[in-house]
Amino acid sequence: MDDIIKQVKFDKTGLVPAIIQDHRTYMVLMMAYMNADSLMTTINTGITHFFSRSRRKLWQKGETSGNIQMVKKILYDCDGDTLLVQVEQVGVACHTGNRSCFHRGLYEKDGVPDIDKSPLSGIVNKVFDVILERKNNPDNSSYVSSLYSSGVDKILKKIPEEAGELLISSKNNNRSEIICEAADLWFHTLVLLGYHGLTPQDVYKELEDRFGVSGFEKKKKEGKKK
Repeated sequence: MDDIIKQVKFDKTGLVPAIIQDHRTYMVLMMAYMNADSLMTTINTGITHFFSRSRRKLWQKGETSGNIQMVKKILYDCDGDTLLVQVEQVGVACHTGNRSCFHRGLYEKDGVPDIDKSPLSGIVNKVFDVILERKNNPDNSSYVSSLYSSGVDKILKKIPEEAGELLISSKNNNRSEIICEAADLWFHTLVLLGYHGLTPQDVYKELEDRFGVSGFEKKKKEGKKK
């Protein structure tokens, strides 16, 4: 373990900045500081730990909220004075309820693509961020907040309702209605994911794992498990 610490150049206060990144989407989630103890604790537990400069103590990400970060890989830059920690984020990284602490725009050049890998994942993540914001900071005028305040039964009820409307629009071969109803179903599914502390990234990963695998073979394996 001493060999690991020797490779990192801590500043004169004994700290090193650590950039936390989603290991699947490469989204930058947050930045915090580590000292030697928090770095070793992170490695030994597999969960991110940092050093609070204001409280002068170690702290575990998600210790009270449950939004822990499970470490997949730790890299360090060419100068050895900055860490890049790739994690699997449970829930959200930001205390505001947003997926990433870097959710406020300061400058953007026209024509530059979003941080996400595709327009689809970008808009889904943006919608999900708003959903989590409404969940964590309830607003009486918010439809999403009303769903969460009503409980899981209300959320579950909306899934078959929206699926039924999608079926009807498909039966009627109404393209515009199919699009609208599919969007409604996706939206309420995101609300359900948020209720269970899951994210679109969890679904992306499942789809990624299935990619290139025959659906028939998958069903055969599932049948054997049962």
